[in-house]
Amino acid sequence: MIERLDTMYQRLLSRNILVAVIIVILAIAAPYLANTYTISLVIEVLIFSIFAMSLNLLVGYTGLPSFGHAAFFGLGAYIIAYVSGVNDLTLSLTNNILLTLPIVIVGTGIIALIVGSLALRTDGIYFLMITLAFAQMLFSVAMRWSAVTGGSDGLIGIPRPEIDLGIWKYSFESRTAFYYFVVTTFVAIYFGLHNIIHSPFGLALKGIKSNQMRMQVLGYKTLNYKISIFVLAGVIAGIAGMLLAQFYWHASPENLYWTISGQALIMVILGGVGTLIGPVIGATLMRLLPNITSTYTNNWQSYMGIMLIVFVLCAPNGIMGILLKKLKNNR
Repeated sequence: MIERLDTMYQRLLSRNILVAVIIVILAIAAPYLANTYTISLVIEVLIFSIFAMSLNLLVGYTGLPSFGHAAFFGLGAYIIAYVSGVNDLTLSLTNNILLTLPIVIVGTGIIALIVGSLALRTDGIYFLMITLAFAQMLFSVAMRWSAVTGGSDGLIGIPRPEIDLGIWKYSFESRTAFYYFVVTTFVAIYFGLHNIIHSPFGLALKGIKSNQMRMQVLGYKTLNYKISIFVLAGVIAGIAGMLLAQFYWHASPENLYWTISGQALIMVILGGVGTLIGPVIGATLMRLLPNITSTYTNNWQSYMGIMLIVFVLCAPNGIMGILLKKLKNNR
């Protein structure tokens, strides 16, 4: 069912080039059309969309229900804090994105490789519990090792990135410049994942999710495939964490907590498991609805809960499932 929905989504995407062009134009013009608060919300939505897309690689395409994905999200934030932060607890080396981005990628990738090599020897609820335990362990370390992590206060003074080529330098310090940086990163990751998912590697992942034993009989080394996608998902989550820390100038231990993993999982389910655009839709709703409902009532969390229950009951395949079903009926 998921594979069929994904195929229909691809057809929908190919027929809406004009819509895509309009979206790009609006994204470019947004800083000149909207106020700073709205731009801040868009930046936040894009960052969490990247995070949700990374979790969807595990849940939607490989069938790995991770509940500790926040570990890599928070780890990316702390790595960038140590590399570029300007306080007594950090190294304060550089905020040149040409150097800091590879460090975040390598750092989160190594940890993801270690965790994945251990956790992926199990499956189902056991895999979920191991990933959750790892994230909670990192959260505990971040809270208690105050001399290194800043404790519950976290690490502050994280500058926005810059590009430094020696003869030319450009800073993303302003909100508008950082917005374009986040948009560019989001687009690069989105289309990069699109190509991966529809490559032979991505098709093998879908096969593993559908019937792992059959894939093994066909000669696929399924453990290697799962470790590879686990590392990729961890790296992308780390990049999202890096962007959030640079946006808020702050790396917080809360980014390691299991509730952040839960939010990302809700984003994936709400938007549509197994589709790239689904997590983006879910992230948009999960980050914007609290801001909208809280302006009308103090009980906004209850209304949010009711809305999520309705979505799950009425749209088991997420919002993308509803849209694709209507598209199919109209054909």
